[in-house]
Amino acid sequence: MAEPDDDPVDDYVYDEDSGEWLPASQLAANQAAANTVEVRDAVGNLLADGDQVTLIKDLDVKGAGQTLKQGTLIKSIRLTGDAQEIDCRYPGIKGLVLRAEFVRKR
Repeated sequence: MAEPDDDPVDDYVYDEDSGEWLPASQLAANQAAANTVEVRDAVGNLLADGDQVTLIKDLDVKGAGQTLKQGTLIKSIRLTGDAQEIDCRYPGIKGLVLRAEFVRKR
């Protein structure tokens, strides 16, 4: 008599993109990986939530009447889901969103 496996049985789901039957867990992992956006700074470094970045050029901030100077350190960025935008905080400026092409990872 065969002993039952301790591994849970994984349902197979048809993946329309690849045209194959895949385990449901693998299909979910593939879809999650496809939905992640890689955000890269001006020199190609991969950015993540919580990173510190430095500005590589002077930026005029619309609506704030301020200019952020080259070399300004921005702490604890957050990714927005857009490959070119990062959300961050800076004293005196609410809702600051920077383009990734103007920052360098510290």
